[in-house]
Parts: sequence; structure tokens; C-alpha cells
Amino acid sequence: MRLGTSSWSFPGWAGIVYDRVGSPQELARVGLEPYARHPLLRAVGIDRTYYAPISREQFAAYAHVVPDAFRFLVKAHEQCTLTTFPRLPRYGEMQGLRNPFFLDSAYATDMVVGPVIEGLGAKAGPLLFQFPPQSYATFGGTAGFAERLYTFLQALPRGPLYAVEIRNASLLSSVYADALVAAGACHCASVHPTMPDVRTQIARTARAAAPATVMRWMLGAGQGYEDARDRYQPFDRLVDPDVQTRDAIAGECVTAIRASRPAYIIINNKAEGSAPLSVFRLAEAIVSLL
Repeated sequence: MRLGTSSWSFPGWAGIVYDRVGSPQELARVGLEPYARHPLLRAVGIDRTYYAPISREQFAAYAHVVPDAFRFLVKAHEQCTLTTFPRLPRYGEMQGLRNPFFLDSAYATDMVVGPVIEGLGAKAGPLLFQFPPQSYATFGGTAGFAERLYTFLQALPRGPLYAVEIRNASLLSSVYADALVAAGACHCASVHPTMPDVRTQIARTARAAAPATVMRWMLGAGQGYEDARDRYQPFDRLVDPDVQTRDAIAGECVTAIRASRPAYIIINNKAEGSAPLSVFRLAEAIVSLL
């Protein structure tokens, strides 16, 4: 059982995780080591890799400062999971164009999987492919997506724990679950306004056959990321405690423990207001159920 947060560079965590205040830039450089010393923070998410791949050396530098039992959840580069480049300024001339690397196993192996395996080694946790809300009509809809996903996952190097997070609720189907089971991968149940609750997601995705339980508590219902960020900064207290979601996640964690199945739970500041405080409350809820 490994609980953790999305990233670690938040000055508001002084007195919660850190013993002094540091700037976001300073904590990004040196905050991981003290973060990983906290007895309840046994994992962390690396989100920056969604926007651009990082090198084996950068992963190795992260691995060097954490204990042997610590694990990283790494988000794969978005070019693996975007069907079309969004019409946003950061995509430049690619805006609106079809992405040639969508579910391209060769690209994912070279740019994502290889650096993770070589850099993190045994400290690599789930390697997460997050699929944003988008149309899959040109790829055959739900069934076509599941088939392409299976082909993609099967072609990746063996060894890492591959997890898939979807943001189209319509994809949460039996063919999707079958594709994950056949490929030896698992569904990442995400607490996000676009998706059903985590119990529903896990029940629909062949929990018993999954190699691990992976959950990410990202964002409360009816909120946007920017609004939640502005509401919750500096992320030093629980502003909107969500006991229902916490209890649901705790219940799935206990199910995993009793099945001797590894579990990785990553929580964002925008879930309740302060990710580490959410971790602490979740740990208490898990213990209360054991």
C-alpha cells in the first residue's frame, strides 16, 4: 500500500511535510528527499512527463534521493494518448492536426518506457497512460479504442506496471476491461468530474484480475482545475472535505490489502485543498476498516 501526492513543490506544505518554507523552485529541486522521508508518503506522481518526456538521467536523479521502498507513478507523454492536437497556443502549428504518435508503441517505448525503466529501476511504480476527453469515432468508437489499446499495450516492453486512465465515461465498458486483462494492465480509477465514482469504475474493470489497484483523487465534482487551484491555495488545509470519496477509496484499499494486491493512491491538492492532509485522513480511514 503506497499513498502519495501529485508532485511535491508546494510552499504551503511547510509544517505539514516540510520543516521550513521554501520557494516552488527550491522545493522542485530539493523537496523530494524530505518528502520521501515522511512515513505515510511512500509514493509520488510525476506529472511533468505528460507535457514533455524527460531523460533517463533525470529519472535516476529522482530515484537516487528516495528510499528503496518508495515508488513513482509516472504519466506518459501526451503524444501517446492524444488523437488530435487541441487548438491551444502551446501546440503551435500542430493545433487541430491528427497526432501521428497516438497509441504508437515504438514511440512510447523509446520516449517513455525506456527512460523510466533505465532511470527509476525498481522504484518505478505505475506507468500511466492518461487519455483526455476526446472523440474516438474515427478509431472505431469504444470497441475500436479497446482493440487499439490492447495492441498498443501488448507491444510495450514487459516488466512495468501499465495503468490506463480514461476521461470519456463511455469507454468504461466490458471490451475495455477485457483489453486491460488480456494485456496485463490495470485501470486507474480517477476521481474526476468526467467519470463515475471509483467504486463503479473498479467494479466495471475486472478488479479481481487486475495486477494492482491504482487510483488518483484529482478534482471534486463540479469544479475546474483553475477554480480549485485559486480556491485552495496555498494548499495548507482541507477546504472541502469529501468523506464519501475518501471512504470509497479506503474501502478499495482494504479490498486490495485483503487480496494481497499492490495499491497505489495518488492525491492532488485540488481534491480537498491539501494533498498531504488528504493522505493522512485517508490513512486513518483505511486503518479504521482493517
